[in-house]
Amino acid sequence: MTMPDAAIGCVANLWSKQMHFKKSGDTEQGHSHKFDHLTLLASGSLQVIVDGAVSEFKAPQMIYIEAGKVHELIALEDNTVAYCIHALRDDEGIILDPSMIPAGINKDNVFNYASPLITK
Repeated sequence: MTMPDAAIGCVANLWSKQMHFKKSGDTEQGHSHKFDHLTLLASGSLQVIVDGAVSEFKAPQMIYIEAGKVHELIALEDNTVAYCIHALRDDEGIILDPSMIPAGINKDNVFNYASPLITK
């Protein structure tokens, strides 16, 4: 089994993993996440297996992956490109660590702007 080529991007609190499945059959092995996320299928097609249930998607398509669900991505055609996208969070689901906010910045304002994405 060949894994896709991967590149990681991070801007603000948005994390993305670009996966380039060069050949049909290339596979992103089954794994799960603590939080819901989006897989953006930009080109090609994928078989998505979630807890053993199989679906097929053709680009362009946004694919919802529920938290805690083991999922595997298998390219159905050469040069398939997909992106896993989610907010950066710690194990408790907090996106922004209050300890990283310097004096002079209104912490309450920061949390109000980011709500409901974060918890205090």
